[in-house]
Amino acid sequence: MDYIYMADDQKILIEMEQKSTRKSVIEQYVQCRKAQGITQAELARRTGIPRSNITRFESGSYNPSLELLVRIAAALGMELQMSLTEKE
Repeated sequence: MDYIYMADDQKILIEMEQKSTRKSVIEQYVQCRKAQGITQAELARRTGIPRSNITRFESGSYNPSLELLVRIAAALGMELQMSLTEKE
């Protein structure tokens, strides 16, 4: 298992951190798609990404690339922003 070691020697399991972040991102994308009334098929057409990849992404069984995230955001009329924030 791989860990991230914090300044105070606290360790965080990288896999769990990635899973949590991925889930949050996916939820935002799905919520936005549904709020706009766009189907997965329409999103696939707009992005040029196969619908099967959209389905895998939304189900959490696909680790999306930055390119995929940017393409989907653009197809939804959105802009992807990433930031680092201090842990509470």
